[in-house]
Amino acid sequence: MTKTATKARPTTRTRGSANGAGRRAPVRPGGKALSTYITERFDEFSRSQKDVARYIVDHLDEAAFQTAEELARRANTSSSTVVRFSQALGFEGYPELQQAAIEEYRSRAPGEDSAAPLFDFDHSEFEASLAADHTNVEETVRNLTREQVEACVTALAGANRVMVVGIDQLAFFASYLRHLLALLDIRAEVVASPRQDSITRLSRVDEDSLVIAFSAGRAHPIVVRAMKLAKHRGASTMAITDATLSDIGQHSDLTLYYSSNGPSFTRSNTSLLAIVQALAHGVYARDKGAYKERIRAFKLK
Repeated sequence: MTKTATKARPTTRTRGSANGAGRRAPVRPGGKALSTYITERFDEFSRSQKDVARYIVDHLDEAAFQTAEELARRANTSSSTVVRFSQALGFEGYPELQQAAIEEYRSRAPGEDSAAPLFDFDHSEFEASLAADHTNVEETVRNLTREQVEACVTALAGANRVMVVGIDQLAFFASYLRHLLALLDIRAEVVASPRQDSITRLSRVDEDSLVIAFSAGRAHPIVVRAMKLAKHRGASTMAITDATLSDIGQHSDLTLYYSSNGPSFTRSNTSLLAIVQALAHGVYARDKGAYKERIRAFKLK
């Protein structure tokens, strides 16, 4: 996955030998890149180790310069799990894994023709957050293909029943997608909480349904359950996730990946919001005339 040189990081972060940058990483089988090696061995890891694996694969440039404690916090696990994960890969400890991440990150560095950083090196934390969002949108676009997007828009436009599943912080995006689809006269139901009345809606899923699931990092158990149920009943499925090795991706017909890197205490949702709006616009653009009056009436409210 291509990363850009404009990546925003807190200015207080150091890259010295305390992070193990000066140590030699052991040779991996076939001289493979760290992210490739992790992906190939993903199924061998424990549940908590998979959280670390997902984060490193999709946030390599951050993992390369984070301490074990920082990485553990971002991956929603413990620093001891990060160390055990490093050893499971054959490293002596986390510093050796980090050195491998640095080497892969440097090998991906863009050429001289790349765009200049959005902010100066000594940017503020506020600017760092904005720069990260800017980079996330660019990365998301680069990792989507026209065929992927068109397939998702076609599935959405042609679905007889749409069920959108997003729990916790992703409930907002599930509800917002439903709102945008309602403007296009596409009725969608939302499963946005673990309450029984919300989960009961999943019983309506059938072979004419399209189930759209949101996830960030490890998917919520209800989201995974919804995707498994949808596949069992022959429904179409779409995953919108920030993890290449997502729990829901393996149960999905269509997948849209978004980048969520960021220097803050929470994941960046800028790219996710952009994808939600772009999906709705894609449906609208297929037949603008059919939606003209509905959109005009909404704007006049």
